[in-house]
Amino acid sequence: MGQHLMMIMRRVSSNQKLIMWRYFMVAPVVQDRCWLVLLSFMKLPLLGQSVWMGHYQDTTYTEDMVQGGGWCNTLKNCVYHKKTRHGSSIYMEKEIQFTGILSDKPQENPDFFNWNRVKLRYCDGASFSGDSQDETAQLYFRGERIWSAAMKHLMSKGMRYANQALLSGCSAGGLASILHCDKFKELFPSNTRVKCLSDAGLFLDVMDIAGGHTLRGMFGGLIRLQGVQKNLPLSCTNHLNPILCFFPQRVIDNVRTPLFLLNAAYDSWQILASLAPPSADFHGRWQGCRKNFALCDASQIRFLQGFRNQMVTIVRGFLRFKKNGMFLNSCFAHCQTERQDTWFGYGSPHIRNRGIAKSVGDWYFDRVAVRVIDCPYPCDNTCHNLVFK
Repeated sequence: MGQHLMMIMRRVSSNQKLIMWRYFMVAPVVQDRCWLVLLSFMKLPLLGQSVWMGHYQDTTYTEDMVQGGGWCNTLKNCVYHKKTRHGSSIYMEKEIQFTGILSDKPQENPDFFNWNRVKLRYCDGASFSGDSQDETAQLYFRGERIWSAAMKHLMSKGMRYANQALLSGCSAGGLASILHCDKFKELFPSNTRVKCLSDAGLFLDVMDIAGGHTLRGMFGGLIRLQGVQKNLPLSCTNHLNPILCFFPQRVIDNVRTPLFLLNAAYDSWQILASLAPPSADFHGRWQGCRKNFALCDASQIRFLQGFRNQMVTIVRGFLRFKKNGMFLNSCFAHCQTERQDTWFGYGSPHIRNRGIAKSVGDWYFDRVAVRVIDCPYPCDNTCHNLVFK
């Protein structure tokens, strides 16, 4: 949004810290053949992030992760964002830890620890899909251009030689990994194994506690302000309002590339910002429940069970395709791939003795089909639930 739109970081030592440069495109990646690109989220109630993972051996793998950092849907909040790490590289962290799916330790990340891992910083406020500007406010929405330029640069640095690649993302980055999944696949030869992973990116178009559509309103402002419509899948916009096509539920069935959905059935961000935001909570009844599920009464739990049921219904068509995978746990969480305690380790979340890291690895390497949906709350005692003060 500001003048410095993007940074790419590289791992520089075994302690998994990253150093980053304030340039548009800097990615000194070796020409190995396994890559991970991550788009992920670091802090509630904001969204998303990006990352690549790659292999440093003779075999070829690629994993990409894209970073998220929230959306902005009005001139006022976009002007605010451009003075933060969510809108300009000037304000981004100088170092970042690679953990979870980005870890380089086999005991923390058994399937992807030795891949090239790249993290694409996110600051466009529209899941790498914006392309417009407002000269008066000095706002430049360049998410789609950043995506294209980053991919072109990384391909020139060796990613084009990959024989295995994974595009991943968390939150707003999880949505970006869905929207860009087929574009990512098209970068590689047909014999390259290319798949995508969306973590906490399944944002639902559902009614909030007041009977409105809070998230639909947010997305509407974002799409109009940032010129997102032209970058959304034509398979959706050809017959639906573009606002509806920013919701993954109307896109996932038409993604041609194998896609894995990792989501909490009681997504913490969606409870806070979409289902029970203060703007819809006229009498303050949800003030405690939205932050701490243990404070929800029976009627509130029934409402949240209804949200879970809608999510389960929405993915039925998606799961008809054998290429796709799913891990839907009944937790109050948001983003589970970059946190070590939820990705892989003692006491990490499981569904029927299957953890998240193993599920993603089994699906990616075609070891076994993975389509697991947890029983409703409160049956899962392995959750790492989020509680907010």
